[in-house]
Amino acid sequence: MSEEKSTVPAWEQRFRAARVSLPDWAEDAPDRALYVSNATGTYEVYAWDRATGTHRQVTDRPNGTTDAELSPDGASVWWFDDHDGDEFGVWRRQPFAGGPDEEAVPGLAPSYSAGLALGRDGTVVVGRSTDEDGTTLHLRRPGATEPVEIYRHAEYGGVGDLSHDGTLLAIDHTEHGDAMHSAIRVVRITEDSRVETVAELDEVTGREEPRGVACLGFAPVEGDTRLLVAHQRTGRWEPMIWDVATGAETALPLRDEQGRELPGDVSAQWRPGAGELLVEHEYEARSELFSYSLADGRLTRLETPRGTVGGATARPDGTVEYLWSSAAEPAAVRSTAGTVVLRAPGPVPPGSVPVEDVWVDGPGGRVHALVQRPAGAAGGPYPTVFEIHGGPTHHDSDSFAAGPAAWLDHGFAVVRVNYRGSTGYGQAWTDALHERVGLIELEDIAAVREWAVTSGLADPERLVLTGGSWGGYLTLLGIGVQPGNWSLGVAAVPVADYHTAYADEMEALKSLDRTLFGGTPEEVPERFTASSPLTYVEQVRVPVYISAGVNDPRCPIRQIENYVERLERLGKPHEVYRYDAGHGSLVVEERIKQLRLEIDFVRRHLGLPDGTAGGAE
Repeated sequence: MSEEKSTVPAWEQRFRAARVSLPDWAEDAPDRALYVSNATGTYEVYAWDRATGTHRQVTDRPNGTTDAELSPDGASVWWFDDHDGDEFGVWRRQPFAGGPDEEAVPGLAPSYSAGLALGRDGTVVVGRSTDEDGTTLHLRRPGATEPVEIYRHAEYGGVGDLSHDGTLLAIDHTEHGDAMHSAIRVVRITEDSRVETVAELDEVTGREEPRGVACLGFAPVEGDTRLLVAHQRTGRWEPMIWDVATGAETALPLRDEQGRELPGDVSAQWRPGAGELLVEHEYEARSELFSYSLADGRLTRLETPRGTVGGATARPDGTVEYLWSSAAEPAAVRSTAGTVVLRAPGPVPPGSVPVEDVWVDGPGGRVHALVQRPAGAAGGPYPTVFEIHGGPTHHDSDSFAAGPAAWLDHGFAVVRVNYRGSTGYGQAWTDALHERVGLIELEDIAAVREWAVTSGLADPERLVLTGGSWGGYLTLLGIGVQPGNWSLGVAAVPVADYHTAYADEMEALKSLDRTLFGGTPEEVPERFTASSPLTYVEQVRVPVYISAGVNDPRCPIRQIENYVERLERLGKPHEVYRYDAGHGSLVVEERIKQLRLEIDFVRRHLGLPDGTAGGAE
């Protein structure tokens, strides 16, 4: 191990170190669990028998697998089989103990997944999404040979949850056409495989200020008709309980031990027995856990370190297991019992640099940025990477990430911006992203850039704008709209030509784009044109690096090729790397290769020497 550390750079060690996800356990067989790991060098699904301590690799595909579920009895593993990362495929099933795979629901053609629900009695609901059919849900009852279509709509939707006894199905949908704010329909499944609507919860239709609702799960008790729901009635996400049989709604006054309301967004899940909730609180890029008693309304904080909880689950024995990390400390699956629940094999990856919080006044309000300075370097200004998150309905957090840590190792400062459109700062901040798509986020990024330069953090002659997916889109848009702000653009799997991207992308993203822009490219062409990087390609004054997956259904390859072709015709300096996968790669060596190419591109064009840019590797 010491020899490996002396020859392999720390940034590569972080990527190669094995990782594990939070284990998901079977409802009626809690000793049987699933998790995802990159232990073989590719992210695949693993089965874990906690009673015997045995681990088994379930899937083994060249481009990896991450989507899987356990049947409630723990007897079988369901996993989604797409083609080389194109996200278009079918569900397959394998015995928990091992054995041949089989098509889990014969009779359903390949599609994008719109959710899966597995009932305790063998009932199965499969959600599908295609360009031709929109969303369809299909029911297969125990003993039936063919699935029955029970739902169809042109707009995107999906499977919410099955009740504990399998008689009720919650459907999250956007039939009203607003993909940012979903509604819920609950239907009763009859013995002859028909459905009857029981209840509706729609906070969008007919309202001037739409509010979203989302299914968090039915109470895990036989015959219980209570559904835990997330809602935005107070301008943020918080939970409530909705009895779909009576229509009764129970608000949850979540206040800490000092009687203070929790700021930020709040989610929850049922604890076994349905007498308590496990509450997940997210605020200003960090998160924490609480237990909430439904009997007396008491909220009790569960001790977790400062950082980010990347998922949590309440076990039948009363403990809570959670995936935790911070920007400085790699992820681990921990327990409130004070133990490490699941440790990946091999060495723990090297840590990194703690994150600093910076608040900057922007045109739409105060913007939160997360800043890291290279360890051991002189006091700036530094060559600086603005790494922009994807989504856009996502946010950067105080959590461990190998990419930013690699830039820090090479002597760069790293700045991440939770621009308008990001989650975690209230509904108004997220919903501000509307019509002037891309341009709004760039205003916030520019405000943070100005702070970074004037504060002495960033060298204005060595500023790199980079990101993946929506972050890649903002990178290409930024170097065109703000050509004097940036020294280089490094875009991974970006939107580059928005008109063509809309034509080729998966239906779920078309629905989101219609909501963000207020219509289709045919209905509001000027908005798509104003927000398309291709519109501003003539204004690009800096070298551009682009990487793209040839099977990507989210940021398809044709629209990227259109942008590259225009760069070539204009004689703009650029480099392109195409790889055989979808929206990113699940192969560790491929991820290392991609980042190595990006670092090399930046180093060459900024005139930096091999290795580091002023810091120790």
